[in-house]
Amino acid sequence: MKNIHSIEFYTGSKEELLPDFKNDFPYIASRAELDKYAGRSVPWHWHKTVELFYMESGSLEYDTPGGKLLFPSGSGGMVNSNVLHMTRAMSQTERNIQLLHIFDVSLLAGGQGSRIWQKYFAPVLTASQIEMIPLFPGNAAEENILKLILEAFHLSGDEFGYEMKLREALSEIWLMLFELSRPMREKKGEHNKTNDKIKLMMIYIHEHYQEKISVPELAAAAYLSERECFRVFQDCLHMTPVEYIKTYRLQKACQMLAGGQEAVTVISHNCGLGSSSYFGKVFREYAHCSPTEYRRKWQDCDI
Repeated sequence: MKNIHSIEFYTGSKEELLPDFKNDFPYIASRAELDKYAGRSVPWHWHKTVELFYMESGSLEYDTPGGKLLFPSGSGGMVNSNVLHMTRAMSQTERNIQLLHIFDVSLLAGGQGSRIWQKYFAPVLTASQIEMIPLFPGNAAEENILKLILEAFHLSGDEFGYEMKLREALSEIWLMLFELSRPMREKKGEHNKTNDKIKLMMIYIHEHYQEKISVPELAAAAYLSERECFRVFQDCLHMTPVEYIKTYRLQKACQMLAGGQEAVTVISHNCGLGSSSYFGKVFREYAHCSPTEYRRKWQDCDI
């Protein structure tokens, strides 16, 4: 299991890039040290892969278009394929550590035309109303799944038959999640087109954040009116387009400050935030410290 303390994305997108992901066995296990992430949070993103997680210690808040959920130590859950989400480390008294199984469902189901995929995977993956399946101690069925998720991390990649044992363990977990999700699937949610629209606009921002971006330009990227653009951002990310643009630019500034030695004035222009005086003001509001203090903190951080 690999310790991680940052997240990578495909260029111009917020689809997560998984560097160690192999097509011949599309699975990785990670131990996320959340307190070492810049800002102790992971920005809005999505991935085709399914995410099973277990909170080893601390607590973590998940935000999705459907709302917020808090996961304390000992809880966990499943994040569905292509669901927009962001996370924040919440505990101030203990380390926030999250264990993650991340895999493409083809590992368990084979191709999309297979009977297994159609019978046991498609009903969950295509259910837009299922963003997450939360699992908490205190419920017997959920506790059993949490136990299996945790046990699967103890399998060693060096032992004979590891790949088959892991696939068997994940298949058992999925079957139990499938049963648990039955009430959610029976609600028969419709495909949420706003999910596709927000991703188009996010990608536009990620490609043009260094430039001036107007709301009409942003709306046009998703073939929406300005009014619809505001509604989609509010429904999905719970903020206005302008707020998201500024937040994204500040997140890029944090990456630049933590990962390089460019002057603050250069970074302020490179991330699209203009003058160094304005940059200093909005950065302090966002990070509760100056850009120079932020750089010193994260470059001195033992990671």
